[in-house]
Amino acid sequence: MAEPTTTPTTGSPAAPTTGPPAAPTTGAEPSAATGWARRITDGVEPKNVIIAVLPLVGGLRYGWPGVGWAAFAALFAAVIPTWFIRRGVRRGSWEDRHVGRRQRRLVVIPFVMLSVLTSLVAMLRLDAPTDMVAMVLAMFASLIPILVITVWWKVSIHTAVAGGAVVCLAIALGPWWLLLSPLVAVIGWSRVVLRDHTTAQTLVGAVVGALAAGLTFWSAR
Repeated sequence: MAEPTTTPTTGSPAAPTTGPPAAPTTGAEPSAATGWARRITDGVEPKNVIIAVLPLVGGLRYGWPGVGWAAFAALFAAVIPTWFIRRGVRRGSWEDRHVGRRQRRLVVIPFVMLSVLTSLVAMLRLDAPTDMVAMVLAMFASLIPILVITVWWKVSIHTAVAGGAVVCLAIALGPWWLLLSPLVAVIGWSRVVLRDHTTAQTLVGAVVGALAAGLTFWSAR
């Protein structure tokens, strides 16, 4: 058994601490924020947005055939790119599934564009429903300015995809879907908290994605 500690002046046993435990320091707050930011970044990443939005538009516009076309489009726009990115992570080509380094995105983005373009050509040849073709074309069109900007600056793909998705939903299904716009801001916040992007990079991503995808989808319908 350990002996009681003594004070340096009297040698008497030190009084036990009876007060309440110390309150947590404010250093816990950034950790909590980072945890929520990580959940948001991973949960509403581009592939998940694409997988959610395509069946929503396809199902509400064309019923089960639309869902089938949505699944086909999602295979090339989300599933195959995810496989490519995970393969790169396993081989050490990039550090994580979000491909944090700008230079390495210059490899990933062209691959995604090629995959999306493949589905677009197939859907045109197979006479897919107009809005489904327009959605895929909008995704491809939004990647063009994203790729150009990424040559010099690490613009946010998270907010670009989310911004484009909200605008396309509003055009296809009605303006009430614009109420999802705050979600784009929350996604941007998560990217900034994790220090993967600056505020400016998230804002530019959202604007570029919304304009490129929205204008392309509207004109292609």
